[in-house]
Amino acid sequence: MAESPQRRFKERAIAGPWLRASASFPVLLLSGPRQTGKTTLLRRLSEDGRAYATLDDRRLRALAKEDPELFLQRFPPPLLVDEIQYAPELLSALKQRVDTDRQPGAFWLTGSQPFHLMRGVSESLAGRIATAQLLGLSAREEDERSPALPPFRPDPGVLAERRATGAALTLPAVFERIWRGALPALVTGELPDRDLVLAGYVETYLERDVRELVNVGSLTQFDRFLRAAAARTAQLLNFADLARDVGVSPTTARTWMSVLEASGVVLLVPPFSTNVTNRIVKTPKLYFLDTGVASWLGGWPTPQTLASGAAAGAMFETWVVGEIVKSWWNNLKRPNLYFYRDHDGREIDLVFDEGHQLSPVEIKLTGTPTPYDARHFAALERAGRVGHGAVICLAPTSGPLTGRVSVVAAGDL
Repeated sequence: MAESPQRRFKERAIAGPWLRASASFPVLLLSGPRQTGKTTLLRRLSEDGRAYATLDDRRLRALAKEDPELFLQRFPPPLLVDEIQYAPELLSALKQRVDTDRQPGAFWLTGSQPFHLMRGVSESLAGRIATAQLLGLSAREEDERSPALPPFRPDPGVLAERRATGAALTLPAVFERIWRGALPALVTGELPDRDLVLAGYVETYLERDVRELVNVGSLTQFDRFLRAAAARTAQLLNFADLARDVGVSPTTARTWMSVLEASGVVLLVPPFSTNVTNRIVKTPKLYFLDTGVASWLGGWPTPQTLASGAAAGAMFETWVVGEIVKSWWNNLKRPNLYFYRDHDGREIDLVFDEGHQLSPVEIKLTGTPTPYDARHFAALERAGRVGHGAVICLAPTSGPLTGRVSVVAAGDL
């Protein structure tokens, strides 16, 4: 019987880079928030004979913690271990195994809480492990439009390659995606009730798993913190203001935010700074990495109210940044990504620091971009060579804006 279209697996862009890394490293770790498809992906990629053990099973968790050597005898490589954060004791046993036999791809691990896990990984498996992070489905993965492309950057060659497999996205279509979010079960229609799914996601993952990492005492305060943070997506993050709104100390707000960042829930983009540009505002910019979660926390009842509301521009910017980040993380790479803002009021949403040049990107909720939208790109000239720039928007097609700036239609990301 043919597989139901609603339950059909969406090919993930990270699959190829993951398998290539598996041919070189004995241990691979795929982290990221729950429900982003880590286990589904790796079980699908597992060759015949790869054993599977989930530490969500309390009996296997106890065995892995109390007798990791016996656990590895019971589950010899090649092995996929799910939710490794529940038994960090297993990491030392893995180190001993791979030091004896550095078989490529011997151990695949997943983890949903990398906050403490990554310390154990760096201490126990340095030089032996490749790490990757998986978010929800990208627009290209959702549409099955050649998702396996090099990471996005505003280079004319890269933009042309993406334009060749782009798609026309209207404002209603984009905000339907923004409002729904990118969790695979929602994208595929396997779980159609968006509000129910996201309410459960916030309750079971953000309010339980993440909260337990920092021993939050008040669920009400933490819920208020999540909602206040979501209201600040695509904005400068003032921890003093956030803490005051929530009723906690700035130190507590920083700690809670660091857990959200390490868990792949939010991204903090630092300000671009050099010794020359010493007037830059020293505050990070906050982005939620799933716009559905941010929209649900913000209380937006429909895509239409979100698209016409005060947060529309910020949510569009958040979605674009998420698509860009996915293109890098799915290639097992991290972008040198910053934003620019100075005391003269000049702002640039994103700056790619490529070593030899700075490439600026502006994100605008408009269908008719003009050169005025790129007016601040010249502010980077005193800091280094400025490369090709881009204005990402809802224009119907991509193309040149000026000699050094391209219009990038949202569907070409």
